Amino acid sequence: MNHDAYDNAYITGILNSVKTIAMVGASANDVRPSYFVLKYLLGKGFSVFPINPGQAGKEILARMTYARLADVPEPIDMVDVFRGSVAVPGIVEEVLRLDPLPKVIWMQLGVRNDEAAARAEAAGIKVVMNRCPKIEYGKLSGEIGWTGVNSGVLSSKKPLMRPGFQSFGVRQK
Repeated sequence: MNHDAYDNAYITGILNSVKTIAMVGASANDVRPSYFVLKYLLGKGFSVFPINPGQAGKEILARMTYARLADVPEPIDMVDVFRGSVAVPGIVEEVLRLDPLPKVIWMQLGVRNDEAAARAEAAGIKVVMNRCPKIEYGKLSGEIGWTGVNSGVLSSKKPLMRPGFQSFGVRQK
């Protein structure tokens, strides 16, 4: 797969298919990007599990924090990586030991490791690199927020609402 550009349908498919997200590198510091991405995803109805060995056993945004992916008590659909690119191979190795395997490994802005991505994709896991699910969700849902208004998908049409949460949801095209 070409990881230099992603089709909107690929990202939309991922965001519509995942329910549980393990965020590796989640921070309890409310000014860190991982903190407000965690808060945003929780607000959109995702079940997010913070992964941070230094915070294990404590709560971040009322969610129990775990030391490693294998400690999460339920199957994970997506692993969101908030660690440097050099940490990605070890995280992918940890992901490949999970049963069942997650559907997606998502590497945050500035995080890219092509070799680790190829290894994950060989195991049937979708990979997104150098992107933020918060930004992509905002862009693809047409919502106005921190992501700005120049998303190319703003419309005067009534938004399609998801059941349970007051959220625009990511639109299928």
